Amino acid sequence: MELDELYREVILDHNQNPRRHGRLTDPSASQGLYNPTCGDRITVDVQVRDEKVADAAFDGHGCSISTASASMLMDSIVGQPLDEARRTARGFIDFITGRREEPPPGEWDSLAGVRRFASRVKCATLAHNALLQALDELQADPAHPESPPKDD
Repeated sequence: MELDELYREVILDHNQNPRRHGRLTDPSASQGLYNPTCGDRITVDVQVRDEKVADAAFDGHGCSISTASASMLMDSIVGQPLDEARRTARGFIDFITGRREEPPPGEWDSLAGVRRFASRVKCATLAHNALLQALDELQADPAHPESPPKDD
């Protein structure tokens, strides 16, 4: 099996059998984004406990690239400390946009071909951007128990 074929298989598997697809009943943070270029809509939910991603899920609809990328992301961040989850999302964004040569650890190299198609980069990064925004909102919410204390 050639590498391109293997990568296609990974993407198809995550698209047809997405991991952590659905909504969380009581997320600590949630963020939805829309890609008007192709019509993808993704909502990312995260449940945070003890400064770690205790659970994560995504919902919505999109092309195979956005669904596979969201599935890989949700699967990879559960159990990670918040700063590690941010690094995972940012690392993939930097890889897929060409600011970084090597993909983050995991199945991310299966999406490397997307780098050649600027219109598909938005599809691949939609869930990652939603996650980063959700974590930013969580950090900025002084009423949330996982938010860091504010300096007076």
